[in-house]
Amino acid sequence: MNPSGKSARNAWRPKASLILRSPVHLLAFGFGIGLMPKGPGTAGTLVGIPLFLAMMGLSLPWFGLLLLVLTLFGCWLCGASAQRLGVHDYGGIVFDEIVGYVVAAVPLLPVLALNRHDLVAGMAAAFVLFRIFDIWKPWPIGWLDARLHGGVGIMVDDLVAGLFAAAVLAAGLVAIG
Repeated sequence: MNPSGKSARNAWRPKASLILRSPVHLLAFGFGIGLMPKGPGTAGTLVGIPLFLAMMGLSLPWFGLLLLVLTLFGCWLCGASAQRLGVHDYGGIVFDEIVGYVVAAVPLLPVLALNRHDLVAGMAAAFVLFRIFDIWKPWPIGWLDARLHGGVGIMVDDLVAGLFAAAVLAAGLVAIG
C-alpha cells in the first residue's frame, strides 16, 4: 500500500525494480537517478545538463518547440507516475527538475560563442540558481506548488523556479557584459 500526501513521500520508497521496469517511472525518475536516497532533486537537475547541451545546438524556434513538447510531456509523465505510485509529487520524480534546469539555462543560448570555461561557469550558475529557487520556493512558486495538483502541479513549480533562475542569470550576464 502506498502512502499519500506530501509528508509521507519520503517515508515510503518504491522498489527499484518497479521504477526500472516501467517506461513511465523510468523517465519520470530521470532514468533511475530519482531513486537516490539523498538529494534526488539535485541529482535529477544534473540530468538536465546533458539535455541542455544536446538541445543548445538547435535553432531558437526548434529549441523552444522541443522545450514546449518536454513541458507538455512532463505534465503527463509526472502525473502518470505519481498516480501509479499513489503519491502526489513523490521526491524521486525528477523529470520536472530536468526540464526546469533547461529553462534556467536558456539565457546561455545567445552567448554560446563564449569559450568553454564561460559556458561551464554559466551552466553551473544556472544549476545553483535553479536549485536555490526550487528549494526556497519564494512566492509564487510555493503558492503554485501548494495549490496545483497532478502533473501540471508537479511541473509548474519547477518551471517557474527555472524562469526565476533564468531571470537572475540573464541579469548577471548583462551585468558582466
